[in-house]
Amino acid sequence: MKIAVVGTGYVGLVSGTCFAETGNQVTCIDIDKNKINKLQSGEITIYEPGLEKIFIRNLKEGRLHFTSSLADGIKDAALIFLALPTPTGENGSADLKYILGVAKDLGGLLQPGDYKVIVDKSTVPVGTAEKVKLAILASGKDKLADSFDVVSNPEFLREGAAVEDFMKPDRVVIGTSSEKARQVMQQLYEPFVRQGNPIIFMDEKSAELTKYAANSFLAVKISFMNEIAVLSEKLGADVDMVRRGIGTDFRIGKHFLYPGLGYGGSCFPKDVQALSVSSKEAEYDFKILNAVMQVNVLQKEFFSNKISQYYNDNLKGKKFAMWGLAFKPNTDDIREAPALEIIARLVESGASVTAFDPEAMPNVKKKRSFRSILHPISIVLYKMQMH
Repeated sequence: MKIAVVGTGYVGLVSGTCFAETGNQVTCIDIDKNKINKLQSGEITIYEPGLEKIFIRNLKEGRLHFTSSLADGIKDAALIFLALPTPTGENGSADLKYILGVAKDLGGLLQPGDYKVIVDKSTVPVGTAEKVKLAILASGKDKLADSFDVVSNPEFLREGAAVEDFMKPDRVVIGTSSEKARQVMQQLYEPFVRQGNPIIFMDEKSAELTKYAANSFLAVKISFMNEIAVLSEKLGADVDMVRRGIGTDFRIGKHFLYPGLGYGGSCFPKDVQALSVSSKEAEYDFKILNAVMQVNVLQKEFFSNKISQYYNDNLKGKKFAMWGLAFKPNTDDIREAPALEIIARLVESGASVTAFDPEAMPNVKKKRSFRSILHPISIVLYKMQMH
């Protein structure tokens, strides 16, 4: 199949590369010409274990292509995936300006009678598929009514294991009310579920909510375990033993029960907040979700306060080593990374920090809000020499 993927971030690049790996012809599209030039020359722009190998293979074998032209990229494509950013807006909701902007552009490019499936791969609020459809129709002056369908196909990729998750998914969720689109999506994903894992079809709104519900539930597990960790310390219990004790209960499971400094990354903070905003708009007080966000903030404060209390609230002249800057291992993603907040608090208290991360240091150096403390006196990003 011929596939276009709009957006070359984590979701877009992983999705496009993995679709190519199963024999499809894939063109990835991005307005960032510098990024496209790098990708065309074989330079991968994100770190994800296992991605570079199949990226290079499919690039060399002519199944993976890159362009900055939307018109060229979608030409002859049967499916167009929208893997665009949905940053947090001023009120905490997901900002759809990039997705709706591309939808509007597609309305001027699609041709009547040339049927295409437009797939929302980004994490989007309930009702976005309908908004995308209306934006395309408005731009296309309603002449495209029977020429496309909009499908919701949320991703469930773990950064650090995204290639494995994509190639061998636990399930594939597809939201569509169109039988024609259903058949196209079934054909596309059949090679990924040969071991028997399900392709679950549902309506578009249910698929959109499924993504938010999944991430929010995992955030609940993380935050619950972080509260258990604090309580364990106060009671003299061993939180690792507690984790093992409840993790072996098949009703609970062992995943997402490791206590830490709070969740971060591109998904959980943004998605939990967006679902909370959607709940408020629906006039529903989602109490558990609001508590989860509060616990996540307090967990970082709790750890910073422990450091300060250990040194009697005097960190001036103290030097700290920080191992890890990304929000989790095996990624270079520093979005909402707890480590950066801890570093900022230490430096603000007069301490200095030497930090190391095998992949994330370049992204920290580029982070605009972090540059003010990136100087030799306060923090050193240490390039370790591995022997």
